[in-house]
Amino acid sequence: MEEEPKSRKIIHVDMDAFYASVEQLDNPELRGKPVAVGGGSERGVVSAASYEARKFGVRSAMAGGLARRLCPELIFVKTRFDRYREISAQIRQIFYEYTDLVEPLSLDEAYLDVSDNKKGNPSASLIAKEIRAKIKEKTGLNASAGISVNKFIAKVASDVNKPNGQKTIGPEEVIPFLEALDIRKFYGVGKVTAEKMYQLGIFTGNDLKTKTLEFLEEKFGKSGKHYYNVVRGIHNSPVKPDRIRKSLGAERTFSENISSEIFMLERLENIAEEIERRLKKSNVAGKTVTLKIKYSDFTLKTRSKTLSYYIRSKDVILETAKELLYQEKMKNSVRLLGITLANLNTEDKKEQLTDKKEIAVQLKFDF
Repeated sequence: MEEEPKSRKIIHVDMDAFYASVEQLDNPELRGKPVAVGGGSERGVVSAASYEARKFGVRSAMAGGLARRLCPELIFVKTRFDRYREISAQIRQIFYEYTDLVEPLSLDEAYLDVSDNKKGNPSASLIAKEIRAKIKEKTGLNASAGISVNKFIAKVASDVNKPNGQKTIGPEEVIPFLEALDIRKFYGVGKVTAEKMYQLGIFTGNDLKTKTLEFLEEKFGKSGKHYYNVVRGIHNSPVKPDRIRKSLGAERTFSENISSEIFMLERLENIAEEIERRLKKSNVAGKTVTLKIKYSDFTLKTRSKTLSYYIRSKDVILETAKELLYQEKMKNSVRLLGITLANLNTEDKKEQLTDKKEIAVQLKFDF
């Protein structure tokens, strides 16, 4: 007889406008003002925006020039990743006070499985409230949280009462919540997919639920089964504390297009140095070097080479990137260069991790 999937108590913690909030925390003059972290030039990109800036429509990944036009009073500040990592580490330590089942998604968000937590607290909602209070006390920053029976619903729920709030979707509330949910709010449904769903008459979770598995697979390929399951509250992916990194890279967008190979090599050297630093910090190495080139006409080209041995030296990475650069004559000026190292030795490390068999049990929930 097939065992039922394990029921869990999952918390998704998401820091509110993390990078921008850190800048406002460290510089009181920025508090209450529209702030964007990242490049403010026409070619720059917004990495994060404060809630004051978001009121004007400023969003992450937006061009700096457009952000300025939307909000003339916008204040741009440079990214300080060392500072963001420092605070992220403090936040993560708070998570580990409650559970070792922590799956970081980025510096500012993570999943926690608190089904069997270190505090012996049966209420995931109270745990989330405690965690948010401790984050505020230790860092001065606000966090939001979503609490539910699986990662998908917890992730969606964490957006409901942002900023500085939390939302619990108990087992009996899952289906009604998903049926009423706007399809654009389903985690993983981007703008293009949402438009396609609109054309198919799918506007809410309830609309999605009326579609057969065959229909969804025909229209959305492999993602069809995912959509079919999640709208029914089925998402059995566990919180994975040992997420294996598969690649590591860095890239730079230039304020002005460059056509000189000398300038390109200077930029590639800087990128290779950054990758070497991150590789050493993570204690990993890789075999496959990929060079990314975006031309001034936005044409994107990638070239790769796989070596027979693991590397993490800046010099070897740079030499391989140079070889890839010279494979083809430049057809235009360049606006972006990037290097990625893949085929990492993390897969070897993965085999060394203890393989703990998970016992499927049905828990009684007190959310």
